[in-house]
Amino acid sequence: MCYDKTIKTLSNAGIGSPRLEARLLIAHILHIDANDVSSKTIIPENLMPSFEIAVQKRLQGMPLDKIFGHKEFYKYDFITSEDVLSPRPDTEILLQKALDLASQNTFQNVLDLGVGSGCILLSILKENTNIQGVGVDISSKALNIVKQNADRLNVASRCRFVQKSWFDEDFTSILNERFDLVVSNPPYIPTVDISSLDIAVRQYDPILALDGGADGLKDYRRIAELAQNLLKQNGYIALEVGINQAPSVQKIFEKQGLQHIQTLPDLAGFERVVLLQKQ
Repeated sequence: MCYDKTIKTLSNAGIGSPRLEARLLIAHILHIDANDVSSKTIIPENLMPSFEIAVQKRLQGMPLDKIFGHKEFYKYDFITSEDVLSPRPDTEILLQKALDLASQNTFQNVLDLGVGSGCILLSILKENTNIQGVGVDISSKALNIVKQNADRLNVASRCRFVQKSWFDEDFTSILNERFDLVVSNPPYIPTVDISSLDIAVRQYDPILALDGGADGLKDYRRIAELAQNLLKQNGYIALEVGINQAPSVQKIFEKQGLQHIQTLPDLAGFERVVLLQKQ
């Protein structure tokens, strides 16, 4: 299956950027730069089965990063799988706010609730060599991925990982630590909306990382209950939220005594990150 044929196959299947994706798929199989792929590029016969499998996976809706096993986020390349959320550009809004806070304050430690691939926590640690990190996830498979990414980014010595649900009664006592900064991109999709998500999300991202309960706010309520015991005095919590959820999330945390500092829009203009502080 050559470049032009792959473009046609992807286009006929309704893939949005068939030329780009054809180049990326071929480059992945040949281990070359996608910019070097053209109509003249030849895939050796021994690699054709692997290439055809990759194309078939894409036709079935699997996102490219799950096919390739990695994805770039911010400045770094992260191992991904169906056990973790695919890192998304909107989450870089949360990361950038965390990095801004770290540059303006003297932070010693940061906690990531629902660490997944580690794209948020590990990027913070990579950019701030004086900060220690803790990543929490209920999924042992996700923790396996983040540990690999911590090793790849050479920050494993400055972070620890905890397999735990924040709904457990002993959650804060198990952590036994208070933090300058808490970051989280928790599940926030209302349960009823899961079935209508794009196939790349609903079928290839872990349901545990998506389902936020009846109104999508279940995890925010629990995190808000814990926030006072997780944060140091004047500590910050930065949260990614779903579309139209920011005002509700702000109120949930204000009821627990935190002060709203800022709400930030994503690339499309939707309110995406809520920042609060323990004062």
